[in-house]
Amino acid sequence: MRQDPPPPSPTLEDVARAAGVSRATVSRVINGIRNVDSAIQEAVRQAIATTGYVPNRAARSLVTRRTGSVALVVSGAGGDDDSFPVQVFADPFFGRVAGGIVGFLRPRGIHPVLMFAETGAARAQVLAALRQGDADGAVLVSTHAEDPLPRLLAEAGLPAVLFARPAEPVPISYVDVDHRAGAKLAADHLVARGRKQIVTISGPLDVPASQARLAGFRDAMAAHGHPYVPCAEGGFTYHSGEQAMERLLAEHPGLDGVFVANDLMAQGALLVLRHHGRAVPDDVAVVGFDDSSAATACRPALTTVRHPVEDMAAELARLLLEHIGQPGHRPTSIIFEPSLVVRDSS
Repeated sequence: MRQDPPPPSPTLEDVARAAGVSRATVSRVINGIRNVDSAIQEAVRQAIATTGYVPNRAARSLVTRRTGSVALVVSGAGGDDDSFPVQVFADPFFGRVAGGIVGFLRPRGIHPVLMFAETGAARAQVLAALRQGDADGAVLVSTHAEDPLPRLLAEAGLPAVLFARPAEPVPISYVDVDHRAGAKLAADHLVARGRKQIVTISGPLDVPASQARLAGFRDAMAAHGHPYVPCAEGGFTYHSGEQAMERLLAEHPGLDGVFVANDLMAQGALLVLRHHGRAVPDDVAVVGFDDSSAATACRPALTTVRHPVEDMAAELARLLLEHIGQPGHRPTSIIFEPSLVVRDSS
């Protein structure tokens, strides 16, 4: 019995007709070009869903010499520890970054390729892969201030964007949050709650974000008449939060407020406070930073500074597509504003 041939696949022209726009506009939306009205972008996305259009990456790559994929690179510096990937996946922060990037790229038919660059050899492999065209560009999440990869990518002229401000001046686009403003929100909140003996647990002080959060918190506290804020340095991990809280309790037993530079450390700090019989928030008020899943897992639920990671990651992905589509595009920085999420810990 003769079978009818399958219907032809939807084309860019079909999407344009369904959306009521030009073929060029559809192409700009699919490729993440910035200056398209948001209502038009939504109309195009609905038309893509209605028609079932799928970009033909293989055909496009023959013309554009692009793969239609990007690298999501998680990079450290100076380590030879095989547990590095395990540590990355255990951190809820990375999951939020990856979710924001995938959420932006997936509707555009682009899927990131995960690469790790925790050693010199691994960084060389990433650079070689990008030079050879295995991916069209890279979104870089760097976990160490001394990481040379942002500079190496910039010097190689490869399309790349960075999550968070680089530790040294590098001509590379990045997206970050205003850490100082977030820390000020925490200081203002603790003072408004009537806390007098306030301490802080910082992140690793070789990381620019940690430096900015500590400086912003101390500046805000000084404006409230607190010229000195005791600090214990942590490592952005649950265990380091426990250790830092133990030190601060031993040195400042009368403390009644704590600003912790991320939620994972705050979770560890809350456990220590409970172990020492300190009721939260009655005896000690605690504020974290990030508004990650750790904040709602805390008992009591953690008041925290919201770090809009998913939105930042999506913007980073959009920015990378802009660099890929417009070679030689000038590096730019985009800074998001934080907000305070008040829960039961303060």
